[in-house]
Amino acid sequence: MSGLDEFGEIARLFRPLTRGAPGAFELKDDAAVVPPRPGHDLVVTKDAIVEGVHFLVGERPELIGRRLARVNLSDLAAKGAEPFAAFLAVAWPPAFTQSDRAAFATGLGSDLKEAGVSLLGGDTVATPGPFTASLTAMGWVPEGRMVRRAGAQPGDRLMVSGHIGDGWLGLRAAREEIPDPDGYLSGRYRLPTPRLDLRRTVLEHATAAADVSDGLIADAGHIAEASAVRLTLDLGRVPLSTPARAWLAGQPDITQALLALASGGDDYEIVATSPVALPGFTVIGEVSAGQGIEVISAGRRLQPGAGGWRHG
Repeated sequence: MSGLDEFGEIARLFRPLTRGAPGAFELKDDAAVVPPRPGHDLVVTKDAIVEGVHFLVGERPELIGRRLARVNLSDLAAKGAEPFAAFLAVAWPPAFTQSDRAAFATGLGSDLKEAGVSLLGGDTVATPGPFTASLTAMGWVPEGRMVRRAGAQPGDRLMVSGHIGDGWLGLRAAREEIPDPDGYLSGRYRLPTPRLDLRRTVLEHATAAADVSDGLIADAGHIAEASAVRLTLDLGRVPLSTPARAWLAGQPDITQALLALASGGDDYEIVATSPVALPGFTVIGEVSAGQGIEVISAGRRLQPGAGGWRHG
């Protein structure tokens, strides 16, 4: 793409996403300014998505843009951060037409706007493929208050928001490997909901937290490692949606099926620890002295393996 075409595309597709933020300079500069907010820390996170890895080949561009926004907003929610701004990098493959690019920008912009996020800058490039995009998302927390993975204490309760397993089942449904008559499961995979509604609860009451992207067991394990404590996770207490329970009822080995749901990832819920039960969360275990994560079912200790996605 020539420089002229690139700048024209940025002006047409992405300048509206700045929402008039003064530090974006209408995306006419090659850098942005983030003004300080007294008494607050700036939380910065970054997630990338790649076609065929993080979403299905041939997915609608609008949904790709929305998914990119949501997986990053999920990280901010788990840190207790108020979303503020973002930077975008996107690599367009030849198959992405001008209308595809516009649809991607529309989807991305709709979810950023809903969260109160302004696009401050980024970069666009061409690639032979696959489509790749990365968003750097930023949010504010009161100074020194970001909820880290480290912080869980013996005596805390282990809990998780929402339902677990829908993301993994949703990918299978989107691939038409399992029935999904009303499209609920595939919708949960394609458009996860970042738990910004629980952001303040996490900020005010959680001792540690992470979003459930790699898998509940794996992400709880990250908390155990960072906090230098032992977590006990009871699969029988993990909250499941009605479609997930229907799927579970048809499995020959319920324990292995529960392990799969708790390891599959892509749920974008929040796993957290706190000395008290939190509204919007289900208690699924406890924190004790020691190290690592112990997974049990019906009182029996299990070997969960990796417990979720391991990044190469």
